[in-house]
Amino acid sequence: MTRKADFNAEEWSTVVEAPLLAGMRVMTAERGGSIRETVAIAKTYAKAREQQGESELLDELVATPPALGANRPGSQEEINAMSAERLREAVRILREKASPDEFESYSRFVLSVAEAAAEAHREGGFLKVGGKQVSEGEQAALDEIAATLQPASA
Repeated sequence: MTRKADFNAEEWSTVVEAPLLAGMRVMTAERGGSIRETVAIAKTYAKAREQQGESELLDELVATPPALGANRPGSQEEINAMSAERLREAVRILREKASPDEFESYSRFVLSVAEAAAEAHREGGFLKVGGKQVSEGEQAALDEIAATLQPASA
């Protein structure tokens, strides 16, 4: 089993920040709904804390509320770039150190965070009539995140 102690501080920070940044990437894909999206992300972390035991690595990751380090991105472009970079680096680190099952659990968690943000409110429409559950921009962000998490052989 892979644990927090198996990572140096920089590696652990990358692994912990990547899911939150993936959620932020989706949040900034379209305007509006950021409060609902933030709440949805927080609920995803809370649910993961309640379901402890699937992966010790994931249990340690969600044990504390997510936060970003001092290099917090500000603009949408910075969030997109940092999200892509950190997620690619987290994938590289976990492929080296984690078991395939642990990597799969981590990938599912990252996608669940991003999907929670995307599905937090309908995009478009009027008075909650019409519109889409997931906008084209959010879907594009989800697709990018999912592609980054694909196995190296895929």
